[in-house]
Amino acid sequence: METQSGPDHNSSLFPIIFAIIGLAWYVVLWSIGLLGCRTGRRRYRIRPRSPLATAPPDSVPGVSILRPLKGLDANLYENLESTFTQEYPNFEIMLSVADEQDQALPVARDLISKYPRVTARIIIGEEVVGVNPKVNNLIRSYREATHDILWVIDSGISVAPGTLARSVDLLESSTHARPPKKRVALVHHVPFVSAPEGFLGSRIEEAFLNTNHAKMYLAINTVSIESCVVGKSNLYRRSDLERVNGSLKPRAHTESDDDQDCTRGLAAFGKFLAEDNMIASALWHELDLRHDLSCDVAHNAIGKMSLSDYMWRRVRWIRVRKHMILAATIMEPFTENLVASSIAAASLRYLFGVPIWLFLVVHHAAWLWVDLDVYESLAGHPLPADRRWSFITAWCLRELLALPIWFLAMLSNEVIWRGKKYEVLRAGEVKGTSGDGNHRGLFTRWRQQDSHYQPLPNNHSDT
Repeated sequence: METQSGPDHNSSLFPIIFAIIGLAWYVVLWSIGLLGCRTGRRRYRIRPRSPLATAPPDSVPGVSILRPLKGLDANLYENLESTFTQEYPNFEIMLSVADEQDQALPVARDLISKYPRVTARIIIGEEVVGVNPKVNNLIRSYREATHDILWVIDSGISVAPGTLARSVDLLESSTHARPPKKRVALVHHVPFVSAPEGFLGSRIEEAFLNTNHAKMYLAINTVSIESCVVGKSNLYRRSDLERVNGSLKPRAHTESDDDQDCTRGLAAFGKFLAEDNMIASALWHELDLRHDLSCDVAHNAIGKMSLSDYMWRRVRWIRVRKHMILAATIMEPFTENLVASSIAAASLRYLFGVPIWLFLVVHHAAWLWVDLDVYESLAGHPLPADRRWSFITAWCLRELLALPIWFLAMLSNEVIWRGKKYEVLRAGEVKGTSGDGNHRGLFTRWRQQDSHYQPLPNNHSDT
């Protein structure tokens, strides 16, 4: 008697192999999620006061706080005021606007009058060094800043009074570490969102950033095998940034003659839309330095964001990411809750006969519990009872929309940012394209409220 083997036998092994791979991937995702949850508990539930907060001014490194302004963001006054009230003895604030008619200027001037003891000034007028309007707005403040340590913080962000002192602690700690380790070149803060106006898109953005995004962000930065930075609030040294050019190629301390004409510093990142991520990656790869997360969060109050606004915002950043990290972007759907749980449910059903409905009920309950625990760690309190069901509804909508948004993002390379249309190129570079800054077609037509930056003929400072 002959034992049968061949194509039929091999084909019967494929479902088993795929089921095992599916379960292994599911375990990996849960490990990442639990690591993010654990990091949230350990890092954010206790925020000690830094000794730098009460140190003499001449004993701590100076910091220049750079805040680019554009229009009236939600809670703009409170956001900017949070930098004026930092418990740190040696800092200056530089508020930059591209247009002297910008609506943010009266707010900035009011705060400077309210806090006369804080060294602060306004820079009016951009310098065009690339297509990125934020970099164009920041470049003069970057060059005129008094101190080497720069804290670049978006106008939509507010922070706790002790944030700067704790962040400088982290930035300086690696220089005195024993045994020596790779120096920390950048300190960043995980975003934490609130949606006070209650628009549907705002609620979904809040549910996404405060749970799944934060969980993955914390886990990736804990493992620290690659740069992963959101640029809403970052500290780094200008002297480090002046040594990189965005090529992501390792650089020797002594530059060759061929590199002398290469643009470096902040101006080198004006060609990228995600300049914050590229700056972090350049410090990591070109200088072989590292990043660290503070135990503080970057509070971001979201204003009127419709469902369409939310979807196109997510589409924009997926389209940018696919030109920066294509492999990770292609794998992204398999990290989503619904896809991963469906694969695991089918695998368990095939291998062990576990009822699909039973597994999915247990899985989604556990997944939601972990996400809410991450929220509690970052917020410093549990999700309020009167908001629980609306938050969970937004969380469910985010999960349902994730895959359609990803497919939509993969269909094109065009994005709209601050009312202007761009085409995303290699490595996340962008070029401006013709268009009126509107989305049309599959979803409702919408227009960004912010107009694009216009260079001013005469640059000047407001001190």
